[in-house]
Amino acid sequence: MKCLRILFIFLLIGFEFNAQNQNPKLKDGALKDEMYLKYKKEVQHFDKNDFDALFLDFFQKVKDKNITLSKEEYYSYTIKIAIYSEKQGLLYKEKRKESEVTKKEWFEKDYADYLKNK
Repeated sequence: MKCLRILFIFLLIGFEFNAQNQNPKLKDGALKDEMYLKYKKEVQHFDKNDFDALFLDFFQKVKDKNITLSKEEYYSYTIKIAIYSEKQGLLYKEKRKESEVTKKEWFEKDYADYLKNK
């Protein structure tokens, strides 16, 4: 009986901890999904030079201590990079798995983490 109570307490704590961690991500998830749909066609028309310029601009702004990107600006960069990674996987079948991993990594970037590192 005591084991069941202890197990039940651990399960409740685990669910509560998990729910607390997901709330901000769900909010940003909707924004990311919206931006994905907004920028998908635009990024599909990017060539390598367009992507290189986007990538360079992103890293220059992130590294610049005098610039703090808004949430929308930050996600517009990360989502566009994710979309371009997805495009690469569609164009080059041998890079499909690698591009999916890269897309996921960029899609999961979190604005709160960016601010912590600023």
